[in-house]
Amino acid sequence: MFKHLHTCVYLHVSDLNNFTSALQVRLQTQPKASCAQYVLYNGTYDCFRKTVSKEGVLGLYKGMGAPLAGVAPMMAISFFGFGLGKQLQQTDPDKPLTHTQIFLSGCLAGVFTTVIVAPGERIKCLLQVQASSGKSKYAGPLDCAVRLYKEQGIRSVYKGTVLTLIRDVPSNGLYFLTYEYLKNFLTPEGQSVSQLSTPNILLAGGIAGILNWTIALPPDVLKSNFQTEGKYRGLLDVLRTLLREEGPKALYKGFNAVFLRAFPANAACFLGFEVALKGLNFLAPSW
Repeated sequence: MFKHLHTCVYLHVSDLNNFTSALQVRLQTQPKASCAQYVLYNGTYDCFRKTVSKEGVLGLYKGMGAPLAGVAPMMAISFFGFGLGKQLQQTDPDKPLTHTQIFLSGCLAGVFTTVIVAPGERIKCLLQVQASSGKSKYAGPLDCAVRLYKEQGIRSVYKGTVLTLIRDVPSNGLYFLTYEYLKNFLTPEGQSVSQLSTPNILLAGGIAGILNWTIALPPDVLKSNFQTEGKYRGLLDVLRTLLREEGPKALYKGFNAVFLRAFPANAACFLGFEVALKGLNFLAPSW
């Protein structure tokens, strides 16, 4: 029953995650308006309204095939990397890990997931920008991946990997550290963290997601622009150009779209993890 309940919750949260991600990319990659023109989108709601008006509801999901295909393995690898990081650092099973060790374990999770995340987001960003510009170069995620590979090889498919690492390594470290810290903080005295209530798990996971994106958003903006524009030579070039043309606020474009999904998506994610963990411990306690 709990598994089914979580599946329903997570599917609905995934819908929110998908279309806010679409809005995020469009807001992050829209060019700065000159004196002679208006900006394409005035904010998250304006972007949502114009996208649905021009492309229909499905326009919010363009380019999501590749990221969706990688969601399950990405989350599995993320939690595996976190668990491996803790195992490698924990010499004494009876001694709890320090905050630094938990943070480093989360960083390892970010390294592991980049293999799947980087190409998926490259494809998603290209398809979203294509949709907002009205120019149809790619027929879909698979066509986009194949053409990128044929044109410039695997390097093109993985363009933006370094920026993905810069985004995901420290943010995942903070992500897991925040969750573990809040779990312990919210656990009543005399009880085990494994007995933490569902509302507290949701609270801890949601706050972890918000803090994760607080430090992940600036490199995410740089990554989205680098992956969709051929004019940039690298990280520093993207950073200098955005700061020169739009100022520091450019690094937080798509802020509202990101934080709209950060709490519910990550709350559901950690709830699913805890439910699955309890189920595995019940079915195979000796593993």
